[in-house]
Amino acid sequence: MQLRHSERKKAKIKLAIQGVAGSGKTYSALLLAHGLTNGDFSKVAIIDTENGSADLYAHLGQYNVLTLTPPFTTENYIKAIDICEKAGMEVIIIDSISHCWDYLLDYHSNLAGNSFTNWAKITPLQKSFTDKILQCDAHVIATMRTKQDYVLNQKDGKYIPEKVGLKAVQKDGLDYEFTVVFDINIKHFAVSSKDRTGLFMGKPEFVINTYTGKKILEWCNSGTNLQDAREKIKSCNSIESLKGLYSHYSNWRELLEYDFKVQKDKINTNELLINPKSFNTDGTTTHRI
Repeated sequence: MQLRHSERKKAKIKLAIQGVAGSGKTYSALLLAHGLTNGDFSKVAIIDTENGSADLYAHLGQYNVLTLTPPFTTENYIKAIDICEKAGMEVIIIDSISHCWDYLLDYHSNLAGNSFTNWAKITPLQKSFTDKILQCDAHVIATMRTKQDYVLNQKDGKYIPEKVGLKAVQKDGLDYEFTVVFDINIKHFAVSSKDRTGLFMGKPEFVINTYTGKKILEWCNSGTNLQDAREKIKSCNSIESLKGLYSHYSNWRELLEYDFKVQKDKINTNELLINPKSFNTDGTTTHRI
């Protein structure tokens, strides 16, 4: 047993796209995959459960399609992912994983006996499917259908259904398993409801494109984390090296802005002590980042 510093090595993104029918989940997933493979669609496979919808975008390029037909068991999903992995696919799109949950709900409802205790038979199946996605040695993009969710609120002695937003057709809490979750509306605009990369959370809505996939690929290949970035900034002893890091961590500038400012001020203070001529007559530095 030995303690060590945390370290994020090169990663494979596990990403979910959720939205209503017609919001552009499949198309967005393909554009992301295009960016994640640097434009090589031959390394992209889409597991299609949507009656051939994957072939509707064949004009984008020659990606691979694996058609999955009922029953949409967890075993069949896992077999499909295995086939894609063995074929050397770099990006696997599962379009969609909602059918798997629909199957498990039907399976549960048809089991004899106590409904509550029967979930013990369902949970291992769902877990094996989730684990397969998370442990897959490829980038995985999973799409999920959403539906309007309602709650009953009491008003004037009556219970009235009220809309409380969109709910994904999948097990509650599954979105927490993904590194990034994009919510897409009917106008094809996306926002991030969950983001461990720091690239999209809190940003205005946008339309997913190939560049979005490239940004994620850069993050996956960076093999670093925020703490590592902060340590590198602290170790800088010149404005030029700080400029290099400022350019390198362009995607994280908002998160690291304070760190850059503190180190810049520290470097400028040291330079003032060593070389007063490096400052202008008004006290400002001649260096900028």
